[in-house]
Amino acid sequence: MEISRDGDNKQLSRQDKRVGGTKAALFVYGMEGLENMAFIASAVSLVTYLMGYMNFGLTKSVNTVTNFMGTSFILALLGGVIADTYLTRFTTCVLFGFLELLGYALLTVQAHFDQLRPTPCTDISKQCEAANTGQAAILYTGLYLIALGTSGVKAALPLLGADQFDSKDPKEAVQLSSFFNWFMFSLTGGSIVGVTFVVWISSKKDWDWGFGVCTIVVLFAIVLVCIGKPFYRDNALKGSPIIRILRVLTASICNRYLPIPRKEDELYEVYDKGTQNETLQRTNQFRFLDRAAVHDLTTWGTSAAMTPGPWRLSTVTQVEETKILLRMLPIVFSTVFINTCLAQLQTFSIQQSMTLDTHIFGFEIPASSLPVIPLGFNLIFIPIYERIFVPLARRITGISTGIRHLQRIGVGLVLSTISMAISGVMENKRKSVAVKHNMVDSNEPLPMSVFWLGFQFAVFGLSDMFTLVGLLEFYHAESSAGMKGTSTALSWFSLAFGYFISSIVVEVVNKASGGWLASNNLNRDQLNYFYWLLSGLSAVNFVIYLVCASWYKYKNVKETKQEEISIHGFAAN
Repeated sequence: MEISRDGDNKQLSRQDKRVGGTKAALFVYGMEGLENMAFIASAVSLVTYLMGYMNFGLTKSVNTVTNFMGTSFILALLGGVIADTYLTRFTTCVLFGFLELLGYALLTVQAHFDQLRPTPCTDISKQCEAANTGQAAILYTGLYLIALGTSGVKAALPLLGADQFDSKDPKEAVQLSSFFNWFMFSLTGGSIVGVTFVVWISSKKDWDWGFGVCTIVVLFAIVLVCIGKPFYRDNALKGSPIIRILRVLTASICNRYLPIPRKEDELYEVYDKGTQNETLQRTNQFRFLDRAAVHDLTTWGTSAAMTPGPWRLSTVTQVEETKILLRMLPIVFSTVFINTCLAQLQTFSIQQSMTLDTHIFGFEIPASSLPVIPLGFNLIFIPIYERIFVPLARRITGISTGIRHLQRIGVGLVLSTISMAISGVMENKRKSVAVKHNMVDSNEPLPMSVFWLGFQFAVFGLSDMFTLVGLLEFYHAESSAGMKGTSTALSWFSLAFGYFISSIVVEVVNKASGGWLASNNLNRDQLNYFYWLLSGLSAVNFVIYLVCASWYKYKNVKETKQEEISIHGFAAN
């Protein structure tokens, strides 16, 4: 029987080599590039569409965009739970991709028919006709269908790609680390095409053309990921991580009067026959949760048949799974503020660019295409990081990723602080040009090149490269095998929370400062003060992150042999 099992395992191993790996990941890169092309193209120019075509004011437009972006990322938690519990990663990507497709199609229809939009407002000095209830309903339905669709794709797609590499295989473990960098590379490449080609179409043709292109691109993305299905390794569904966490919390409360054993082998644990279990070792943090794994022999007896239900008794691995999530939460919340800063570059900085000279080498660059600057830096820097920095750092540290995930995230937070300080300086310079040329109330472009804003965009682009990839890899590596979708979605949750806080910060700063950002005229606003305030808050946030990162304990995995079947905590008879 043992020989037969080994033969089966060898055959399975040979079959696994026919699927997965870099070949399968290529389809993931393709879908990510196409899907993000549409999403970023819409996001960076949406403020312009809302102000120019839906007659929203500046503050309302900015808050609508940040709320839309925040919802897009916070719903990734829903997509992560679904990918862990109910659907495979592949099915989740396809299903949510179609929802996103429907949202773009709806916005295309609204942009095409004039009666579905308010009368365009050409004179900003007069009261513009507001969108009626029906028109606003179409807009918000389309936007939030896109938000829901992209949330599921962003939650499941990186997991689908990561599933193609076995972290227990030394060679594939290195490829897994590289996967996240190249995933970011494909994301960046798609974004560059989005903020240049698609934005150009929206500005030069019309918005129905722009949204129409987004619709077609998302359709191609869905088709591409479907073509790759024969090459994918399927992930096994392991049940709801939320239910397991609730069971641990409930059991720890029910067993709150039981003493906590000192030795790990006195706690309840089960190793399943015929599987290569990921078994987590006991840690000393959140020791009160260990009571969930205490098997009360005086109450339940020593027979395996008398084992209490899962709401009264959990395994050590399930307890540690809950501890991992709790340990991650401070990291999540201490990386939120960088995304609040990112929201400003996608809203206020776009409005800054609209007041400047956008010509270069005789060509007029749409203001919404300005993010191509940081994206271009990333497109160059990611291969350098992957091909030069990581191998050199790996030789020094012995770590497959070069530096630890939390160190990479910390570098990104520092760069974010610097970027906001540069933003304040550039805005101060922009306003001085407006005053010098007596153009404070003019609608004409200032005699200042838009590429002065490239400094703040470039530094923040590098910051985003360090932080976002670091978070994705951190949550995937540190989460338990049955909670990778939910944990990886936390990186998008951090992004979402940052966008929501951005709306709150703008409102609070407006009220507390007496109207730094209250005018539709940036030349009279105090956006430079706002940027410097964000830089100071980012520095404080970095200190908080250092404390959280120092406190965090990396997970400790104990692998079990396939033949081993044991139940700790009581005699299995």
